[in-house]
Amino acid sequence: MVVTATRFAEADPKIPANVSVLTRDDLRNIPATNLPELLKSVAGIESRPLYGPLGMDATVDMRGFGSTATSNTLILVDGMRMNPADMGSIIWSAIPLSGIERIEIMRGSGSVLYGDGATGGVINIVTNKSAKPRANIAATMGSRHFQSLSGEFGTGGERGYFNLFASEASTDGYRQNSQQDQKVANGRAGLWLGNGELFVDYAAYQESAGLPGNRLSAAYRNDPRGTATPYDTQERDGYKIRPGVSYRLGKDVTIEAEVGVDHQNLKSSYVKSSYFSDRTRDTVSFTPRVRWQHGLMGQQSETVFGYDYYDSSVSSINRGSPNQGAAQTSAAWYFQNITSLTSNLNLTTGYREQTVRQSAYQDAYAPWFSPTMSGNSTRTRSAYDVGITYAKETWRVFGKTGKTFRFANTDELFGSDAFGTPVFAGDLRPQHGTIHEIGGQIRGSTTSLRASLYRLDLKDEIGYDGALFANTNFAPTRRDGMEVEGDWQVNGLLTLKANYAYIDAKFREGAYMEKAIPLVARHQGNVQAILKTGSFGTYSAIVHHTGERRYGSDFDNTHGTLGGYTTLDLQATWDFKPWQVSAKLMNATDKKYSPFAGYSAFRSDTYYYPADGRALFVTGRYAF
Repeated sequence: MVVTATRFAEADPKIPANVSVLTRDDLRNIPATNLPELLKSVAGIESRPLYGPLGMDATVDMRGFGSTATSNTLILVDGMRMNPADMGSIIWSAIPLSGIERIEIMRGSGSVLYGDGATGGVINIVTNKSAKPRANIAATMGSRHFQSLSGEFGTGGERGYFNLFASEASTDGYRQNSQQDQKVANGRAGLWLGNGELFVDYAAYQESAGLPGNRLSAAYRNDPRGTATPYDTQERDGYKIRPGVSYRLGKDVTIEAEVGVDHQNLKSSYVKSSYFSDRTRDTVSFTPRVRWQHGLMGQQSETVFGYDYYDSSVSSINRGSPNQGAAQTSAAWYFQNITSLTSNLNLTTGYREQTVRQSAYQDAYAPWFSPTMSGNSTRTRSAYDVGITYAKETWRVFGKTGKTFRFANTDELFGSDAFGTPVFAGDLRPQHGTIHEIGGQIRGSTTSLRASLYRLDLKDEIGYDGALFANTNFAPTRRDGMEVEGDWQVNGLLTLKANYAYIDAKFREGAYMEKAIPLVARHQGNVQAILKTGSFGTYSAIVHHTGERRYGSDFDNTHGTLGGYTTLDLQATWDFKPWQVSAKLMNATDKKYSPFAGYSAFRSDTYYYPADGRALFVTGRYAF
C-alpha cells in the first residue's frame, strides 16, 4: 500500500512519479542509529548531520538544495507535516525508529498534493498502526557513553486499537560540548466505526544538546574534536496531537480529515556571543479531503479533492538581540485525477492554488539603536501536474511535466537595508518553476531496476547570499539529474542493493551564471549487501559515497571544493526468540570528513562540522 501518491491508501496508485518504498524488512537491515542516517541509503537523498548519533540537527536533502534543503524537502509522519514554518530543524526524535512500518519516498512530485516545501520531493514516514497485541523492550550501549532504552506496546481488537512507542537516549558526543539527550513518546489510538475509523495521533518530546559550533580551517585540521564554544547549549520540548476520521460513504466515496496541533519551546544559550533566546512556535492545521472513484467518459477514474489550512505563529524573546515574532496563515485547495485510458495506460492531472499571508515584527533594541520593524504580505501561487503511465505486469514507464513553488519561511522575512536598518523582507517573491521527468521500472523474479531522468528549472529561488548578508531571490537555476536503483536476490541467502544519483545543479543566468549551487554533490550512491543465514544471524554492510561539493555560500565557486567521502557501516543481528541481539559498527574505517562546511566572507575562511568517528553500538531486545 502507498499513501503518499494520492493521500489515500492505494495498492497501485499508477501515478507518473519515481516512488521508492522502504519496507519494515529494509529498515531492519540498514545500519543506522537515527532516521536521517537511514534515509541517506536511498538514491538521491543526502543527509548532513552537524554532530551526534541521535541526528537531532541533521538536514535531509532531496534533489540538491544545499542550505535550503529543509524548506524544499517535505517530511511527513502519517501525512502530518513535520517541516516548521520557520527555519527550525525537523524534530527527528519525535519519530522512534522502532515505530516505523515503512517509508515512502516520492521524488520531485509533491507540490499539487502537498504544496509549499515539496519542490525536491516528499518523504512520508508511515508508523505501525497494527491492532496485534505486542510488547517489547530494548536497551543499547555504545561508544562515547551512548545509552538508550526504548519500548513498544500495542493492543487491539474488533472495536479499536492502541499503540505506544517510547525511548530515552543520551551520549557524551564525539566532540567537546557535543553531549545530547532526548526523551520521546508517540503513538496512535483508534476506534473502528463500521466503514471507517476515528483516531488520534500523539507525540511528545524533550531534548537537550551542547553546541560545539564549527571549526575554522586550521582548527579543523589540527583539532577537529575541539570547540570554541564550550558552554553553548540548546533545549527544546514540545508535543503534537492530531485527531482525525476516515470514513467510506458507499463504494465510491471516502472522506478523511484531521485537525493538528503542534507546539514547541526552544531555548538557546550562546554564552560566548552573549546571546540567549527563548522561542515558542505553534501551528494549528485542518486537512480534509475526499476521494471519488467514478467513471469519466466511460473510463475508470478516481479524483481526490482536498483543502489544507495551516496557521502558525513564532515568537522569540531574546537577550543580546531584539525580540522578534512572525505569523503565517496558509490556505490551499487542490485536486488530482487519475483516469485509466486503457487497462495499461493511465493519465494523471492535478492542480493546486495556495495563498499565504505572512507578517513579522521586531522590537527596538537600545544597545544597537535598532528601530522597530513590522510588515505583512499576501502571496498566491499555483502548481499543476500532467503525466502519463504505461504499465504491464513486470514493467512500467512514465513521463510528466508540472509546476512547483515555495514561499519564504518566517525567518526569511527578516532583512536589513544597506545601512543595517531592519526591514520586512516582504519583497521576497515566491520561488517557482517547472519540472519535466521520464522514468521506468522493471521487475524480474530475482531482480528489479528503477531509473528516472529529470530537469528542474526554478525562478526566484530563495536562499541566503553570504556576499550580500541577506536572503534573496536568486537568478534562474537549473537541476538536471538521474536516479537509478537496483536490487538482486543472488540466492536464498544473499541480496545486493545499489543506487546512484547524479545532479548537475547550477545557475543558468545572472552574476553566478554556470556556477555550481553550493553544497550539492554531483555524484552520490550506495552499495549494500545483506546476508541472511537463518539461525546463524543476518549481516549487512553498506558503503555510502558522496562526491565533492562547493562550500556553503561560495556562489562564486572561487574557494575550492569540500572533499567527497566514502564510509562503511556494518550490522549483525541474531534472533534468539524472545531475545534479539544486534551490533552496529558505524563509520567502520574511521573516515575523517565533514558532511557540512561553508565559506565565511566575514572571516575570509572556510569552516567545518566534523563527522563522528568510528562508533560501536550493541542492542538487546526482548519481546514479551
